[in-house]
This record gives sequence, structure tokens and C-alpha cells, in this order.
Amino acid sequence: MQALAYKAYGQVTQRTATGRALEIAVFEQITQALQTVHDNNGENPGEWGDAIHRNLQLWSIIAADVLSPENALPNETKAGLFSLSEFVRRTSMQVLAGADGLADIIEVNRTILAGLDGSASSVEQEVI
Repeated sequence: MQALAYKAYGQVTQRTATGRALEIAVFEQITQALQTVHDNNGENPGEWGDAIHRNLQLWSIIAADVLSPENALPNETKAGLFSLSEFVRRTSMQVLAGADGLADIIEVNRTILAGLDGSASSVEQEVI
């Protein structure tokens, strides 16, 4: 699994150490690319397709990781992440077919980022 992640995101691994810092850097980089193409209304189809493709790769890696017997996350967390990966996959296919939904994918990524960097509790408090 780590080899696949390194192959897909080798550039990021050179800038960060490992673990959570890597996860945050990858999510930030991909979410920013999605936000850029969203803000540009998909004016550059190459960038648009690349951003969605990279995000799909990330979520495919996450789905495979949570299904791994070596993954030590609680079962509830693994199930939630797998469910999110399926949502992102379905929504991405709809977006690629011309439907709306890119903002929803960006929101999912930002929610995960908030959890990774520890700001999820402040996000939850703002919603309440």
C-alpha cells in the first residue's frame, strides 16, 4: 500500500516526513487543485480532469487501506471512510458526465482535512 501511495504522490513525500503530515499535504494539494478548477468553472479541461483523477486515486488508496487487515482504525471509522470513498467515486463519475457535485467533493476533502489537522472539533462547534 505504501508503495502505491509513494508512486502516486512521490512529489509530496519529498517535501514532508511521513504519517499525518503526508496525509495533510496530499489532501491539501488535491483539494486546492479541485477548488481551482471549480473556481475557474472548468475552463481548462486538462486541469479539471487531472484534479478529479488525482482525487479519485487518493480515495481509492484510502478505500484499499481501510479494507486492509493491518489497518488499526476502529471498525466504525473504517466503515465511514469506505462509505465516503464510495460517495466520492460516484459523485466524481457524475461530475465527469457533466453533473454538479464538485463542491460536494471539495467539502468532503475539507472535512477530512479538518479531522487530520485537529480542527474538526472547532468545525463541529461552529455548526452547533
